[in-house]
Amino acid sequence: MAERRGLLIILSSPSGAGKSTLSRRLRDWDDTISFSVSATTRTPREGEVDGQDYHFMTETNFKRAVNAGQMLEHAHVFGNFYGSPRGPVEEAIGQGRDVLFDIDWQGAQQIQNSALGQHTLSIFILPPSIAELRARLVKRGQDAPDVVAKRMQKSWDEISHWGEYSYVLINDDLDATDEKLKSIVTAARLKRIQQPGLNAHVQKLQQEFEDNT
Repeated sequence: MAERRGLLIILSSPSGAGKSTLSRRLRDWDDTISFSVSATTRTPREGEVDGQDYHFMTETNFKRAVNAGQMLEHAHVFGNFYGSPRGPVEEAIGQGRDVLFDIDWQGAQQIQNSALGQHTLSIFILPPSIAELRARLVKRGQDAPDVVAKRMQKSWDEISHWGEYSYVLINDDLDATDEKLKSIVTAARLKRIQQPGLNAHVQKLQQEFEDNT
């Protein structure tokens, strides 16, 4: 039996709040944390590797997997289906390894309401201000102005669900937020439900107590 059960670590935020950078730092801090590889029905882009970037599936097979309960969460986005396969996650947490999810509030709800919900650690990342959020999106230089505008329109819908998460961090200082995130993960790993060996240890203590009284 593993020393502890793994966590399903959910990080959500509007685009530009720093979620991707914090996810990368968290995995640099502990390289045993694996990233959940999503399944999708969209066509692979140049350079993408099946099983590494995504699990590429036909729509028929994806729907069959959903109906069979093989997806922890799924959604239909811009004409394609996306989801998180259950099998690899169950295997990882059973071996005591944490799995990191970079998903939106809808996916977070589905996972928290699943059979694995009790092992979920949900964290929402807030920007310090809307002006700063917009500035970060523009500074990245990855999107055209109209795309930035669309991301900003969607940001409030994401932010409005902050109250559905167990922890909320305001990312006004990346290094400080990074340290808080690692502290949250460390504490969550020590929750009683995450330590399957505690019952056996307490029984051992009880036996020792009875043997010496």
